[in-house]
Amino acid sequence: MKIRRPKTYTILVLICVIGFWCFENFYTPATYSKGVENEAKTVIPRFFLPSSTTETVISHEHFMLSYNESYEQAEWVAYLLKKEHLTYDDRKRPYFIEDPKIKSKSADWRNYKGSGYDRGHLCPAGDRRFSEQAYNETFYTSNISPQLSDFNAGVWNRLEGLIRQWAKKYDTIFVVTGGVLKNGLHTIGEEDVVVPEYYYKIVARGDVDNLKLIGFLLSSKESSKSLKSFVVSIDQIEEVTGIDFFPLLPDGIEANLEKDVLEKNWKF
Repeated sequence: MKIRRPKTYTILVLICVIGFWCFENFYTPATYSKGVENEAKTVIPRFFLPSSTTETVISHEHFMLSYNESYEQAEWVAYLLKKEHLTYDDRKRPYFIEDPKIKSKSADWRNYKGSGYDRGHLCPAGDRRFSEQAYNETFYTSNISPQLSDFNAGVWNRLEGLIRQWAKKYDTIFVVTGGVLKNGLHTIGEEDVVVPEYYYKIVARGDVDNLKLIGFLLSSKESSKSLKSFVVSIDQIEEVTGIDFFPLLPDGIEANLEKDVLEKNWKF
């Protein structure tokens, strides 16, 4: 005797499949930028900020960025990292969503699906566990860039860890980071999100009269080399990115600081 499954069972399965497909393809949660009452912003001193090649500079509560629509990602993300920021609060991982402050819209997270690339944070979520607002903001797609998993979890993660050590040691540091964006690179997704071949980080501490800088330029592949081997001058990063870093510094100070490789000022 044949056992027939009820039609209602089949209908429920179809509803679940359709619902899941709609969620994956159309659902976008609400903005994370509503702000939290009585929560102080993380303010970046103006002399730290780079130039923007696009004039699309976005300020969130706890980091800033310059978005480049042509490459569907930020050309730089800038943030302060303080010793007090380095908490171990357990945060629920939110969805990646488009940045509501970018008029042209940042890349949809679905561009990364099946691409073989991670959604690599530029301002790390791990550096922003001190508040739910700060943590959630890092999941705007304006703060991510396509990275191979072994690079994202490998040498890139090691560098982020070193920067956290510096924040603990020096109390407050400034970080600006991004991919080296240019034409002709591999792209992913319907919006042609560019996959950088190199990434940079610039770290600074001190004030105008006593500023210490260090720059890193990494190929977007995993490496077991010492992080010291990726140290370069700020001038070299400016040359490959076309971005003017620290343009508000007095010219003499800027020129002297940016031409040299000054790893001696930093504890590795």
